[in-house]
This record gives sequence, C-alpha cells and structure tokens, in this order.
Amino acid sequence: MKKFFVGLALATIAFTGAASAQEAPFAKQIKARQGIMVYRALNIGVLGAMAKGEVEYNAEAAQKAADALVSSGKLDVSMLYVPGSSNAENPDSTVKPEVFTEDLGIGAKAADFNTAAEAMQAAAGGGLDGLKAAMGPLGKSCGGCHEVARIPQN
Repeated sequence: MKKFFVGLALATIAFTGAASAQEAPFAKQIKARQGIMVYRALNIGVLGAMAKGEVEYNAEAAQKAADALVSSGKLDVSMLYVPGSSNAENPDSTVKPEVFTEDLGIGAKAADFNTAAEAMQAAAGGGLDGLKAAMGPLGKSCGGCHEVARIPQN
C-alpha cells in the first residue's frame, strides 16, 4: 500500500511538471493582469449599482470601493504587459498584439483612469450626487483603454 501512495505521488509530481512545461506563454502575467481588471470591475460595480439606484447608497461602501480603485491605479503593472503576452500568442489574453508594436497612448489612458479614480475617491463618500457625477468620467477612462488595447469579449 505504501508503494502505491509513493507511486501516486510521483505520478502527480510528474504530471504537474509536464503541465507546467506546456503552459501557454506568459500565462501567469495574463492571469495577474486579468485579476486586476476583475478587482477593478468589482469595485466599479459597487459604485455603479449605487449610481443606478440598484442598491441603496452607502457612503462607507462607496468610499471603500473608490479607495480600492485608486490603490489599483498605483500598482506597477509593467511586468505584466510584456511582448509575447497578447492574444496572438495566447488565446487567454484579451490584449491586442498592437499594444506592443504601436504607440496607442496607453500611458496617457492609464493616467486618465488614475485621475478619474481620484475624482471618484473625493466624491464617493460625500453623497450620491457626487458619486453619480464621478461615474461618467470613470467609465469613460476605462473604455478609453479598452477601445484601443482590448479585444472585445462576447
């Protein structure tokens, strides 16, 4: 019985190693940057639901979501966006290949997001009207980058 478990453990290790060796290019970087986007979407969803009246406005929750967006904008994501990590090399990526070959103004678009997130941070906890006013520029800043850098998802 002991030999069976040892054999099973060795087979598991060998299979895991083989699977890792076949991992798509830059899979970890792609998953990390997608995770950041999911995190941002979660927080924008909290704010958007309040702005639309889908949930009751809650100053504390709105402020936490806005603070999280500002924090996410301060992350250094340069090691996550590397040539070879576009959709052309890995179908799990939604980044267009031209992000790495053309000047699409991504830096300016990231700065726009940070500015919009900071405006939301200043407004979110102060009342529903301020939150609503800050939603448009925040959404526009996200869309501005997605329009040029992201392959649309169905």
